[in-house]
Amino acid sequence: MGEIEDGEADHITTDVQGQKCALVCECTAPESVSGKDNLPFLNSVLKNPVCKLYRFPTSDNKWMRIREQMSESILSFHIPKELISLHIKEDLCRNQEIKELGELSPHWDNLRKNVLTHCDQMVNMYQDILTELSKETGSSFKSSSSKGEKTLEFVPVNLHLQRMQVHSPHLKDALYDVITVGAPAAHFQGFKNGGLRKLLHRFETERRNTGYQFIYYSPENTAKAKEVLSNINQLQPLVATHADLLLNSASQHSPDSLKSSLKMLSEKTELFVHAFKDQLVRSALLALYTARPGGVLKKPPSPKSSAEESSPQEQPPLMRRQDSIPHHSDYDEEEWDRVWANVGKSLNCIIAMVDKLIERDGGSEGSGGNNDGEKEPSLADSIPSHPREDWYEQLYPLILTLKDCMGEVVNRARQSLTFVLLQELAYSLPQCLMLTLRRDIVFSQALAGLVCGFIIKLQTSLYDPGFLQQLHTVGLIVQYEGLLSTYSDEIGMLEDMAVGISDLKKVAFKIIEAKSNDVLPVITGRREHYVVEIKLPARMFESLPLQIKEGQLLHVYPVLFNVGINEQQTLAERFGDVSLQESINQENFELLQEYYKIFMEKMPPDYISHFQEQNDLKALLENLHQNIQSKKRKNVEIMWLAATICRKLNGIRFTCCKSAKDRTSMSVTLEQCSILRDEHQLHKDFFIRALDCMRSRQTQGALNESDDPETGCLTDNKPTSRHFYPVALLLVSSHLLVVWLILSLALLLAKYQ
Repeated sequence: MGEIEDGEADHITTDVQGQKCALVCECTAPESVSGKDNLPFLNSVLKNPVCKLYRFPTSDNKWMRIREQMSESILSFHIPKELISLHIKEDLCRNQEIKELGELSPHWDNLRKNVLTHCDQMVNMYQDILTELSKETGSSFKSSSSKGEKTLEFVPVNLHLQRMQVHSPHLKDALYDVITVGAPAAHFQGFKNGGLRKLLHRFETERRNTGYQFIYYSPENTAKAKEVLSNINQLQPLVATHADLLLNSASQHSPDSLKSSLKMLSEKTELFVHAFKDQLVRSALLALYTARPGGVLKKPPSPKSSAEESSPQEQPPLMRRQDSIPHHSDYDEEEWDRVWANVGKSLNCIIAMVDKLIERDGGSEGSGGNNDGEKEPSLADSIPSHPREDWYEQLYPLILTLKDCMGEVVNRARQSLTFVLLQELAYSLPQCLMLTLRRDIVFSQALAGLVCGFIIKLQTSLYDPGFLQQLHTVGLIVQYEGLLSTYSDEIGMLEDMAVGISDLKKVAFKIIEAKSNDVLPVITGRREHYVVEIKLPARMFESLPLQIKEGQLLHVYPVLFNVGINEQQTLAERFGDVSLQESINQENFELLQEYYKIFMEKMPPDYISHFQEQNDLKALLENLHQNIQSKKRKNVEIMWLAATICRKLNGIRFTCCKSAKDRTSMSVTLEQCSILRDEHQLHKDFFIRALDCMRSRQTQGALNESDDPETGCLTDNKPTSRHFYPVALLLVSSHLLVVWLILSLALLLAKYQ
């Protein structure tokens, strides 16, 4: 039969006329579809594979061989630990910056002390959770029975890879992967007040309308402040490094090296100056000034500087309420302009000096570092001539001035933007921090699954040029199939899941070469922008395109489509509200459509022409849009269309329900059999039998309360395909369900009378 790893296969004769399925054998050996070179990399992520081998008849009465594999992922615990460590580092840095805000008026000082007290408690909580996670050994995934444990909040539920490998007699072998995971949600926090989607909206509305104790900044401006602070922390050391390299080139009297170093210094300094070219910084400086105890600058305000006039006019205002920040008539707006402009002037002096030194040395070309030096020719003329030996001595004081000016800019900007962050925390402290904790928990679960899916997709498509080009040109679509109902606690779970998946847009991937046997991913960045570094062995890394090898960031486009399919969804559709599901599906369809548009615009014409011949994505998208608009009850066609579009776009597939067990297993096996029928010519009379075979206890294991692989408890005398009956129930009228409930109640009453 071909796929026999552990000795002889236990052949089960398949009677074609009797429509029996065939389980060839069961094994635990890893698959070898991608070659032996990739196995160490794959084994660093996956663990404890369980394999099943089948054969099914095709439409022309030949045999196709199917290999199913389910594997755990050690990233279930690794990613949360990486993320919590990053949060602790970020929060400690923020707390220190709040402490260094300087002297504040009594009102703001009391707010600062209160904020620091609560933030320190939050950091201690994160440290305790990290300590407990570090003690975890044994299982590499969190079972559904542990989803309510506080110490495992950040760990996803039942994260697994479900892989189907198909060997067809006529078609090319194919591989289909689905990542199955419990819906990212804060189970320990509970859902009494809803999930993140509702809680964040309510919190922001209340915060916007209650501003008498603090200054209101919109979430966009708060995120902008964090971005500018991050850019400051990255660019300042880079500029200092290139300034030192310039001095080193001057000490070596190398004109070419001097010009090269000056070019790099100019580029980084321009980025540094541009980072502060934002109205938010000016407004934050004014807000911080008003919070100082009685300080009044003598110089009255002056007209807008050229820097202000050059800022984009279409930039949105800082606040939705213009009276949130008091305006002082004695505030000197030109002070910041002078400090900020001094950095550019210092750079121009350095450029002029380098030009003069190279000219004196007989160089015929200019420095080429920055055209701004031509704007002030008097600088070069004012510099006296010096012998060649004095290059270092002449540049050193100018470099020192540049660093001093940068230090002054950084100090003022950091304090003002930290004051913006203080406002975010000042309102409703416990609620604000608990929302941050909840969002971190949900995001951690979502990110663990995403990193696992990205690594698996990269490994399986490493030698596909079209995929690699799409990866660095457009990015990857990541499609989540949600099976949660819009009833009771699952409404809160869906609200958590929607925000957690949306937050994955903040994640970018970077592929680097592994320098040791440790190939586990590393996470860097901050809450608004994460970079996940994927380490590849040298041989695999060399096969990548140049853009990826040079460190280009690779982006993902997460989308979520949810269709409730259980009995609770029937109640929600009859007596409840399904607007949450409808709005989520509509919003994410627009995101999917936007990705398709970018894909068609950025991919090369020759690839697009071949792609359109193979796939009719436009028709699929239109069909998906029609199904979303139809608002049909339990419209599973939405899930099938979204999954098909994702596969055709080389995306990553996820299937989620409450615990990634019953509903997830039904969906995955149905999808696998549908693929065999539509793509690999499974005999039409054997679809149900193949589905029953994959779901049967002898092959995959029935999942119920008394027969659960997580607990290791097996009970005899159970039907071999219990998952099929809920599917059949979903296909009949909901009136039949009501009749069944009434009859069941009558039987129970008769039994106990």
